[in-house]
Amino acid sequence: MWEIIQAAGWPIWPLILTSIIGVAIILERFWSLRKSQIIPEGLMIEINAMIKQNDIDASKLEILKNSSPLGDLLSVAISKRKNSIEIIKSALDERVGIIIHNLERYLGVLVTIATVAPLLGLFGTIIGMVELFSSFTSSGHDVAVFARGISIALYNTAGGIVVAVPAMIAYRFFRSKIDNYLNEMEHEAIQIVEILKGS
Repeated sequence: MWEIIQAAGWPIWPLILTSIIGVAIILERFWSLRKSQIIPEGLMIEINAMIKQNDIDASKLEILKNSSPLGDLLSVAISKRKNSIEIIKSALDERVGIIIHNLERYLGVLVTIATVAPLLGLFGTIIGMVELFSSFTSSGHDVAVFARGISIALYNTAGGIVVAVPAMIAYRFFRSKIDNYLNEMEHEAIQIVEILKGS
């Protein structure tokens, strides 16, 4: 590995840095976007029981709010239960915006890495080409410098692609995951509103 880094020259270092950041974000998002963290199993049953027993107070709503994004959303519906449907929906829409922002944390950085990495690879390619052409002199050409220029160009081009492709795949995967979570959470919120208004 060290031989490859040496062959790729100094332009590979920004790519290595972006790849480290990308891997860190992917691991963090995998951990944070687990379904058990976003939509805990059994939460709806617990809330239904609270509503039926009329066992709702400020402290329980605070615990519910901090338990998960779904709990946060449902706590808004429950806290606004005495208001009209329109007011509840408006409060839910506002809360969904905050939840989306939290779920999408670092995804902007990830898509930026996917966009910038090929450009960093292209920059390395240009550096390699400059070194390659500098090997030609009036007295002939230096084979070692020529080979190094090709090496820098190819390794950096490949490095840019290797960093960008997984970052873009991970971004699309997390976006799809978040969209599915939001659909499920909105469905659960509608159910709670119907139960509250039905009761």
